[in-house]
Amino acid sequence: MGGEVKFQLGQNPYIKLVLHALKHRVSSVNGILIGRLDDASSTVDIVDAVPLSHSQIGLLPTLEIALIQVEELFSADGLSVVGYFHANERYDDSELGKIAKKIRDHMSRYFPQPAVLLLDNKKLEALCKGIHREPVVQAGIDASVQLTLKEHSAKTVLSDFIATEKYEEIVDFDDYLDDISKYV
Repeated sequence: MGGEVKFQLGQNPYIKLVLHALKHRVSSVNGILIGRLDDASSTVDIVDAVPLSHSQIGLLPTLEIALIQVEELFSADGLSVVGYFHANERYDDSELGKIAKKIRDHMSRYFPQPAVLLLDNKKLEALCKGIHREPVVQAGIDASVQLTLKEHSAKTVLSDFIATEKYEEIVDFDDYLDDISKYV
C-alpha cells in the first residue's frame, strides 16, 4: 500500500469513537480501529472501533496487551488492526500529541499505513448542542490520507444517541480494569 491512502469509516465505529469521547469529555481518549483492506479499490474499510482508555493513554504495556487481545478477537473474521483514534482532553487542542504520535508509530507494526483519526473537540461540542452535524474526525496529520464516512445516516443515528445519552453505556479498557463486572 503506497501513495494516497483511502479509508472508509463505517457508521458503527464512527458512533463508538464519538460516544467514547463524549463519555470522557475532560480526558484524552483513544482506541483501536478494526478493518480490512479492499485490494481492488485500495481502500481500507474501517468496520469497528475498540475504545481503549481515558486515563492511561501513554502506557505501552497496557496498549500492547489490548492490541494482542483485539487482534486475536477479530482475526477469526478476517479483520485486523488498521489504525488508532484519539481525542485530546483540552477543548482548544487540535494537534496529535507526542504520545499519540508514538502510538501511531507503534500501530505500523500491525498495519503498514495505519489510519490515525483525531477528534475535533470544537466540532464535538457543537454536535452536542445540535449546531453542527458534520463529521467530527479528521485524518491525523498526513495530508495524503483520504477519509470518508461510509454511511451518511451515521450523523442522524449519532444525534439520536447523543440525545438519549447512549455514551454512558460505552465501556473502554480502563473501565474494564477498574471494574471487571462492566464486561459481564
